[in-house]
Amino acid sequence: MSQVNSINIEGMTCDGCSNKVQFAIRNFSGIKAVEVSHELGIAEFSYNDDSIGIPSRDKLVNAIIDLGYKVEGVSVKFNWRDKSVWRQSAHNTKWCLIGCSIGEFGTLAYYSISGITAGLELYSRIWYFYAILPLINGLITSIMLETAILIRGQMDFRNALSTALGMSFISMLMMEIAMEITDLLFTKGELGLMPIAIPFMLIVGFLTPWPYNYWRLKKYGEACH
Repeated sequence: MSQVNSINIEGMTCDGCSNKVQFAIRNFSGIKAVEVSHELGIAEFSYNDDSIGIPSRDKLVNAIIDLGYKVEGVSVKFNWRDKSVWRQSAHNTKWCLIGCSIGEFGTLAYYSISGITAGLELYSRIWYFYAILPLINGLITSIMLETAILIRGQMDFRNALSTALGMSFISMLMMEIAMEITDLLFTKGELGLMPIAIPFMLIVGFLTPWPYNYWRLKKYGEACH
């Protein structure tokens, strides 16, 4: 790119972050080319030859800050009123919920069908083992799904797996624990899947980590996709 301008950005952690910043800059008329690197934390861009209508650097900086990133030590003041961030964090939470549900519901359904957990002494060591297993399986399937989504977005496997683990693990763990507790309340401690509990598990599983996902996206601009 000729006559390259640059903006240093903090908080970008994946290709999804780079793509969001690139889109925000390219959305301005008068921009000729844009390259964004989350590894280097920099956005490089050039203007069209026609100087009429080109955006000021301050406008570009503010657009990046509005995405939740820090530019030259300045970041957006945190608040809970950003509808676009609520929508994006809801989208991220939805995919996390789908991934968690596959492993957890599948394991609990197997318990009910096979009867393998029938008659277990409540809160015994073997009971705890079988109680934790659906949570572990849900985490595994959610990580697998998140990784697949990131790979589909042109990220290599190693970075995709690292991003899924780093950004989604706390959210997934909160989700799994909330869903499991909800199920146990319906079954009164019996390990298995009660069909009537499924919609409540999904609702609680979605709502529990959603504010955390909003906070992380709003404050740090961090999300898997």
